[in-house]
Amino acid sequence: MTIGNELRRAVRGRVLVAGDDGFEQAGRPWNLAVEQPVRAVVEARDADDVAALVGYARRAGLAVSAQPSGHGAGGDVDGVILLRTGRLDGVDVRPEERVARVGAGVKWGEVLAAASPHGLTGLAGSSPVVSVVGYTLGGGLSWFSRRHGFAADSVRAFDIVDAEGDRATVSAGSDPELFWALRGGGGDSVLVTGVEFDLHPAPHLYGGRMLWPAERAPEVLAAFREVTAEAPDELTVWFTLLNFPPLPGLPDFLRGRALVAVDSTFLGEAGRAQDLLRRFDKIDGLVMDSRGTLPVAELGGICAEPTDPAPVLTRAELLTGLDDAVAAALLAGPIGPLLSVQVRHLGGALARPARDGGACGHLAEPYSLYMVGIPSAPEVAAAIGARQNGIAGALAPHTSGRRPYTFLSPGDEAAAAFPGEILARLRDVKRARDPHGVFRGNYPVLGR
Repeated sequence: MTIGNELRRAVRGRVLVAGDDGFEQAGRPWNLAVEQPVRAVVEARDADDVAALVGYARRAGLAVSAQPSGHGAGGDVDGVILLRTGRLDGVDVRPEERVARVGAGVKWGEVLAAASPHGLTGLAGSSPVVSVVGYTLGGGLSWFSRRHGFAADSVRAFDIVDAEGDRATVSAGSDPELFWALRGGGGDSVLVTGVEFDLHPAPHLYGGRMLWPAERAPEVLAAFREVTAEAPDELTVWFTLLNFPPLPGLPDFLRGRALVAVDSTFLGEAGRAQDLLRRFDKIDGLVMDSRGTLPVAELGGICAEPTDPAPVLTRAELLTGLDDAVAAALLAGPIGPLLSVQVRHLGGALARPARDGGACGHLAEPYSLYMVGIPSAPEVAAAIGARQNGIAGALAPHTSGRRPYTFLSPGDEAAAAFPGEILARLRDVKRARDPHGVFRGNYPVLGR
């Protein structure tokens, strides 16, 4: 019997294998630059289906890798069964408790839409189409992490399927070591089918994007340094150098232009936010200013990131500071062929160890660097990699050598994200909970 027939006997959801219509499309991650030579794709109908799939894989000596959409795909899935969890789409917001429980297929935009009318928010990032579970298993670096820490540290419980195919709910009280590992450790010891987490008050939210021509970048970066040096935890500001390609569909004022952006959010009243950001108002040449009071449900529109799958090449670093030398290196020459070079202000709660926190730990580094390019052809991909390496090399004296798990790139391993003692502890959890290697994470803690 073929693997396709065996899987169709084991699960109720859709099964696709090589030769089936739609197989190649079903196996692609959100990042189309990542190849996923999987053996089969299973679209689970519910958590019982997930359990049945794991039981089959364990008996057959196969590995399973879970992806709602593949935003964090690492490319290490050769020969595995790819589990799609999009149909695990339940969203339950309990405003009186400030708690949400969601399935593994739920995206952040759906949670924010449900929480926003109650003046509440989850710790979402910049994209509304990233899955809550995948993002949280990697720690979850939010717009509001300076105030509330990593998203993973707001988790109350995980619904899981273990390597034996058994379902359970994991919390600090029921299984403290696994609970610790799942909060930011990548989640490759079990499969998570749902998560319950705290929501946070957001009765007032101010935010948006400012854009200037690229020649204003030195002034904008100087203002960014001043504002972030004194920013309260409720304020988050990102600085981005942008190089828009001349693509159809872009507004005329963006197409083919080099620009500099400042994106910001403030958990509080508009007047206070405007005072904190006033330094940017002194810079002439503003092309666009979308700042204003907004509902939490519109959080994903600030950066206007693409919501459709696309090929991207990324590289991230953690900056130990943002002094004159770092500023000069960031502004040295055009950023092309990259699409963007972004510096995010960290600090606040991210820099303080959370009480009873998860594997994500804390970030002593005050800023992160994130570089993105679109590899439209092999020679463009090579040029993107060279430019990323050049910028990273110039900044090497000012980087820590670590990066958040959520910023890992295809080809990386989890070792790049964790201090040695955390990595050793995660490896112990993996060996104990998945001794036969039933689960394959995006960035495996045991290496390749």
